[in-house]
Amino acid sequence: MGDAIEFRVLELINARLCHELVSPIGAINNGVELLDDDDPDFVRDAIQLIGQSARKAGQRLQFYRFAYGTTATSRGGAGSGRDLAAGLLEGGKVRCDWSAETSALPVEWQRLACNMLVLAAEALPRGGTVAVRPLAAAATGVEVAAEGETVNLVAELRAALDPATAVAELTTRSVHAYFTARLARQLGAGVALVEEGPQRVLFRAAAR
Repeated sequence: MGDAIEFRVLELINARLCHELVSPIGAINNGVELLDDDDPDFVRDAIQLIGQSARKAGQRLQFYRFAYGTTATSRGGAGSGRDLAAGLLEGGKVRCDWSAETSALPVEWQRLACNMLVLAAEALPRGGTVAVRPLAAAATGVEVAAEGETVNLVAELRAALDPATAVAELTTRSVHAYFTARLARQLGAGVALVEEGPQRVLFRAAAR
């Protein structure tokens, strides 16, 4: 990124990535243990578990490679933002609605959209829909709407969207919001939070 990222931010992002991978990799280990069973049904279930978990781990790695990588790695063919977002949310309670127009945005803005999508998905603890759209033709930018039965935005996430937030105040839960805000600033934008009601919130980034 254009601005130097403090060492603590790197530590927190690393911890967050490890957290994202613990579940599928743990499931792979469980599946491997089941392969020693003499029951063919257990072995079949183990192979299925290993396959599903390996797929999920791969989807998460590909997504965060794009979201946290440099512009150079983002251009390296990891997949479109739409495909990566769909893979990240696959099998979960949140549905992804990524417009075709968003896929036409420059890769830098798609990368920002992916980071904003994570924030929107985390605001939907009971599930819902995350819709990703470019701004109107007169403006350069992207908006991500989170809509569901319950929208929950924790205070530390709101605070971390301000790039001026003190790094010492960040946690593994809020560091992604901080990173997203810094990424937006690199594009000459800021991430605005618009609460449109108890069941809908909008994250909007527009070039100034």
